[in-house]
Amino acid sequence: MITFELKEDYIELYKLIKVLDLVDSGAQAKLIIADGYVMRNGVVETRKRAKIESGETIQVADAIIEVE
Repeated sequence: MITFELKEDYIELYKLIKVLDLVDSGAQAKLIIADGYVMRNGVVETRKRAKIESGETIQVADAIIEVE
């Protein structure tokens, strides 16, 4: 499990995935989101710029991210 501490009110989903180095580029992050490989709070999220806030859980493949 990965814990990510927000510095602002929110972070866009594709940026979160990129910042955590789960992909090689922002374009790759956008592609896996669009293809339905990312779950937000247990539901598939396909919006690349979804605003992720504190208290949410994101899952990308085997990586589980707790946002604080």
